[in-house]
Amino acid sequence: MTQFDDPPEPLKALDREALERVRRLGSGQAGEAEIEATKQWGRQSSDHAEALWQASLLWDRLGPAGENLLRRSGAALGRIEAAPRAVNRRAVLAGAAATATVAYLAVRPPLDLWPSINDVMADYRTATGETREISIAGDIQLSLNTATSIKLQKPADLTDRIELLRGEAVVTVGSQPGRELIVVAGDGEARARRAQFDVLHERDTTCVTCLQGEVEVRRGNAASVLRVGQQIRYGTNGLGAAITTDIAEASAWREGLLIFHQRPLAEVVTEINRYRPGRVMLVNAQLGRRVVNGRFRVDNIDGIMAMFEQIFGAKLTRLPGGIVLLG
Repeated sequence: MTQFDDPPEPLKALDREALERVRRLGSGQAGEAEIEATKQWGRQSSDHAEALWQASLLWDRLGPAGENLLRRSGAALGRIEAAPRAVNRRAVLAGAAATATVAYLAVRPPLDLWPSINDVMADYRTATGETREISIAGDIQLSLNTATSIKLQKPADLTDRIELLRGEAVVTVGSQPGRELIVVAGDGEARARRAQFDVLHERDTTCVTCLQGEVEVRRGNAASVLRVGQQIRYGTNGLGAAITTDIAEASAWREGLLIFHQRPLAEVVTEINRYRPGRVMLVNAQLGRRVVNGRFRVDNIDGIMAMFEQIFGAKLTRLPGGIVLLG
């Protein structure tokens, strides 16, 4: 077993309580009184606010697995205290999640549980709410959406390679004869010569939309060629089937817009979380199934949430650290 010189740092009781509070809020178990109590709890000090924010971020990153994981937080977090590595509070929280998720103790936490690790590895990146235009290899243009990180890989022969570590980018490949661009995202890739396409990579899912030309998408032994107006997703369940989509909706963010057509509110919440600091947490599963249609400005995310209050009768509860409970 690998040995480390630094002694362990126990997970603080404050972090334990924050994790349990977020678990109950996120699973819809909390009533009005408990929501208000959590709100007041987070206001007690900057340490309380930070603990609540970190627990919320962890819950969101774990997705559907989060409830089962944090339900077992007492045992799992007790074990992580024995992990032979001294880290700060954020690392301990991330390490706790990693340990419980993979049932592997006394190891260094997986890097993908720290949101900042991708930024460290990236050659180009954008912050939350920021977009950026860059040019590489002469005739390759990249439009980076909010919270996006990319890494340039060494070219080989007539092939350029880019890795999308997280986030979203519109990629435009020029007309340089013979050259091919490969965009690696997750466990798959998109290949194109003269084309424009959008790639969105979040967690374990990647979505590729062809805006111009043709794009070949590969995952493992499966492959599919997309033409203008087609979209495909891949992830842990393999490569999906190509579908027809609205390319204006897929690339609307380049105009500062979010366009939703018959989208469940739960998906809309996931999308708007990419554009604002903090975290919006949907605590009502039935509300999450309500359908959203409309065009919204990226720079008015709070206005979108106000609309949820008016149209759906949703209640917004604001907590420290930019956390908003939507129920």
